[in-house]
Amino acid sequence: MINLDLRQAIINNVGNNTKEEIKDVIEDSIGNEEKTLPGLGVLFELIWNEISAEEQSRLVDALHSKLQQLKPAAT
Repeated sequence: MINLDLRQAIINNVGNNTKEEIKDVIEDSIGNEEKTLPGLGVLFELIWNEISAEEQSRLVDALHSKLQQLKPAAT
């Protein structure tokens, strides 16, 4: 029996996809069932590990800004 971890299984699942298929995987996963979130996390990890510190900072800024918009107002 082959023992693959979740990260490697996701990479194996999309590793041979075309750019359009990868885009479809991302778009189909967003807003769908929570079971798709680990896949998005693995894809995000692959991006994060390849981008510059400046690009990482921009992503963190964008995420922080969006999270601030989504958090409930203090009562």
